[in-house]
Amino acid sequence: LSDILDFLDQPLTADALQPPVAPLLFQKDIRFEGVRFRYTNDGPWVLDGLNLVIPKGARVGFVGSTGSGKSTTLDLLMGLLIPTEGKLLVDGHPISGKRIRAWQRTIAHVPQNIFLADTTLAENIAFGVPRDAIDMDRVQQAARQAQIADFIENRSESYSAFVGERGIRLSGGQRQRIGIARALYKQATVLVFDEATSALDNATEQSVMDAIEGLNRDLTILLIAHRLTTVRRCDTIVELEGGRVVEQGTYDYLLERSPSFRSIARSVE
Repeated sequence: LSDILDFLDQPLTADALQPPVAPLLFQKDIRFEGVRFRYTNDGPWVLDGLNLVIPKGARVGFVGSTGSGKSTTLDLLMGLLIPTEGKLLVDGHPISGKRIRAWQRTIAHVPQNIFLADTTLAENIAFGVPRDAIDMDRVQQAARQAQIADFIENRSESYSAFVGERGIRLSGGQRQRIGIARALYKQATVLVFDEATSALDNATEQSVMDAIEGLNRDLTILLIAHRLTTVRRCDTIVELEGGRVVEQGTYDYLLERSPSFRSIARSVE
């Protein structure tokens, strides 16, 4: 409680007091150029010379052992961390200063544990939007894309049904689809899935991955996964080790060319 009260007493940043900025127009690619990162001045390098190109519309999976830099890479991509050295570029322009907020407006994050408020399905999809400002057409479109619309619309209360505390009335797969629908309602162009299906059983994970795979190809989708089945259908899988890209390619390519990838495949599947 003491920590929470101290946190609430902290002043808002100057950016938080500014009106929302327009989302950054993302057209070509995201690039990491010689990116190095460490959390403290004398700490170890978590990323050490990361070079990577992610084309718009790509489905990219990130794999690697614990501490390989997967989560840090995506935290940098989302503007939550700033490179210690090197550059993060979007369409050739560095993501720094005022461009960070605009870039973040284009990104939606789907975590392993989706926070659901004890309110209606519509309000959970349009999370953070006042009830009287919710665009129900957009809610329904997002639900259809996330393959949760049939479940919702077959209920007597439809989008007005309450989810229960922490989504207790929903299954794990349904909660994850709500998370996907929430990201789509935001009209983000980059979706980041951080171990988003790791808590699901294999059959439910497969159905959620089918929903992800069926999304518009204009969306750029980035996935961190423990189970390789999660990233098997990605256009490219990036294998990280020691904060660097050690190999990248399709699932079959890495299975053939990378001994460490084969080791990961044997250990988790």
